[in-house]
Amino acid sequence: MNTQKHYSRRDFLKRSLLGLGGIVLLANNKPARMVKEFAYLEDFPDAEYLARNTVYSPNSLPLRMKPSPDATVVRNLGADECLAWLREVVGAAPAGRPNSNRWVETPEGYVYLPSVQKVRNIPNQPLSQIPSANGSQGMWAEVTVPYVKMTLENPPARAPWLNDVTSDMWRMYYSQVVWIDQMSVDADGVVYYRVNEDYGHGYGYGDIFWAEAAAFRPITEEEIAPIHPEITDKNIIVNVNQQTLSCYEGNSEVYFCRVSTGQKYDENGLPADEWATPVGDHWIWRKTVSLHMSGGGTGAGWDTMAIPWTSLFVGTGVSIHSTFWHNDFGSARSHGCVNASPDDAKWIFRWTTPAVSLYPGDVTSSDYSGTMVHVKEPLY
Repeated sequence: MNTQKHYSRRDFLKRSLLGLGGIVLLANNKPARMVKEFAYLEDFPDAEYLARNTVYSPNSLPLRMKPSPDATVVRNLGADECLAWLREVVGAAPAGRPNSNRWVETPEGYVYLPSVQKVRNIPNQPLSQIPSANGSQGMWAEVTVPYVKMTLENPPARAPWLNDVTSDMWRMYYSQVVWIDQMSVDADGVVYYRVNEDYGHGYGYGDIFWAEAAAFRPITEEEIAPIHPEITDKNIIVNVNQQTLSCYEGNSEVYFCRVSTGQKYDENGLPADEWATPVGDHWIWRKTVSLHMSGGGTGAGWDTMAIPWTSLFVGTGVSIHSTFWHNDFGSARSHGCVNASPDDAKWIFRWTTPAVSLYPGDVTSSDYSGTMVHVKEPLY
């Protein structure tokens, strides 16, 4: 039975409490009901790939005339601003970053590659109804636009990250994965999904959001199917000196990527041993399609929702996972985890054991049978 309901804009806003005031604001910033296929998604540049600014401090990401930190500044990019990604080029490295000399050419100039996420803008046709899985209504879905604004159904905001930014920065970003369990349609035919963080495991802070459905693509069972499940001799080697990850089947390297492991020094240049990725032999004991991660103390803490393709291998938090808040792979900068690009993290997630089914999208193994992760710090 189709459970989809239609609400007037007033009823929809009332139903979703005060948190949906953001949708009113967005609507009022546009001419009255412009004919637009996706009503509240941003108008991003028309290009196959975009460079999204991941730096939020004001005037902290300059666009330059040449790929050099000394080149003339054209202007400074705003938070989450997107420019067409024309190509990646090698330029001059900033002071203290001798191995980070990659830049992105845009129509307006050059921007430092580690500070921009490479994204696409692919809106989706919303579903007519939310599917059911294992007796519960819901689905895992991936964000396929640079970002989508969210409004809170159940204020006040609980998660620290929500309280650290203004409500207009409550956003989901390209490649994030969330659990969607409800939908609504307003009088203008705009479809919204209700966004949760997990499949009912109780992780996260309990914040529930609404966002335009066109920003989300349902994930299928086939796309997370195990890679080479018939191979039992699988090992991962993480080289913290080279900032690389290699996947081996026996003695054959079958996958290689750059990663960002735990940073060895804090912002003051002092040793940060608590953030170092633990060297040694570990095994993947839990994998989850999406996970809320938080930790650290005041001034040095972190709190990030919906981190996709997470493979935990040390304690309760150290993992290999997808990263959307930087593009600095090849440099140590995490709080202990192994940051990988969305595509790399997803491949590793599928290739490693234990295998994960789409529902519930979370598996824990206690028999030491998961893929081994060897974190090494060679002298060379």
